[in-house]
Amino acid sequence: MVRGVKIKDHGAEQRLFLGRSLVAGMLIALGTLVLFGRLYLLQVIRHDYYTQLSQANGVRVEPIPAARGLMLDRNGVVIASGQPAYQLELVRDDVPDLGKTLKRLAAIGIIATEDLPEIRRTILSRRSFDSVPIRLHMSDEDAARFAVVRFEFPGVDIKTRETRFYPYGTLGVHALGYVGAISEKDLAHINSAAYAGTALIGKTGVESAFEKALHGTNGFREVLVDAEGRAEEKQGGLAFTLRTQAPVAGENLVLALDLKAQQVAEQALGAHRGAVVALDPRNGDVLALVSHPGFDPNLFARGITRAQYAQLANDIDTPLLDRALRGTYPSGSTIKPALALAALTDHAVDPAQKVFCNGIFRLPGSRHEWRADKDDPRGWVDLAEAISRSSDIYFYGLA
Repeated sequence: MVRGVKIKDHGAEQRLFLGRSLVAGMLIALGTLVLFGRLYLLQVIRHDYYTQLSQANGVRVEPIPAARGLMLDRNGVVIASGQPAYQLELVRDDVPDLGKTLKRLAAIGIIATEDLPEIRRTILSRRSFDSVPIRLHMSDEDAARFAVVRFEFPGVDIKTRETRFYPYGTLGVHALGYVGAISEKDLAHINSAAYAGTALIGKTGVESAFEKALHGTNGFREVLVDAEGRAEEKQGGLAFTLRTQAPVAGENLVLALDLKAQQVAEQALGAHRGAVVALDPRNGDVLALVSHPGFDPNLFARGITRAQYAQLANDIDTPLLDRALRGTYPSGSTIKPALALAALTDHAVDPAQKVFCNGIFRLPGSRHEWRADKDDPRGWVDLAEAISRSSDIYFYGLA
């Protein structure tokens, strides 16, 4: 007789299913309670905390401009240094309406209306997240006046920066050169990232020729900012670890110029227009380089206005012209020693041979006469006498 085999216990399976369903339901109910509890915590209990936190845009990297290198004369006297100044800067990404913001700043007298087109071009030529200087030097009064209405200008802020300072004003300006605001033309040949946060660049003279050495290397820092781009210490009570890299200051330059010699040379010119260059004959060092009249380079470092520049450009004495290097003048008798040196170097003249100087010189086959100054003959002169007595006739023939 074969016994029956029970293949499936429906009752046991039902009890097992009901048990598992009960456990799963309890877990789902518990999870739902936790979820609703968390939502209640976030949206009701901690509503104010997260509302404040949600207003933050997060972390922004701000450049730290490097201090520009000093310039000193050969005796260690500082003739170009740095000076702290209030500077108005704008970050385009944080400005709702650039045109409207600039017009409002002009309306309250913070920036000049006539400068608006140039300021706008400068802003648009930089990266949208760069902090672009729109006024290089603000007085304490202007800084205080803007601080009162600062909340009305998201993306615009006052920064304390270092500006260039020339303690001796006009002294040696054409030798030292000057720094000015970075223009679109400047941006075409520099690395804009290396100049982020930097407002000034060397324009002429030593400032331009040694720009790379003087500029240094900018650093950076990470800052927390709110939705309007303003820096905050913390967000909603949360503190963050932020990175900072210190800048490397530019190199200090010791020039061959002698400040005292420069002062004496400029004083000697008085009210006359002219140029003076003093060289050390032993090594060619430029001890003094004067172009008179000059101008105050601090005007450009502070941000020269259109009216101030127009006054310099239209001045009948042309103070912006570097007469020592760019002026063109007849050489006069100063060419004679140079001719003598060239002739001696090429063995084209016997320095002991005498030439008769009768005050008149004619080229072979020409009737035109060149006459010596004052028309007085020098008689028979050799090379040394021709130089000492400045014989035009001798050097006409030599040339």
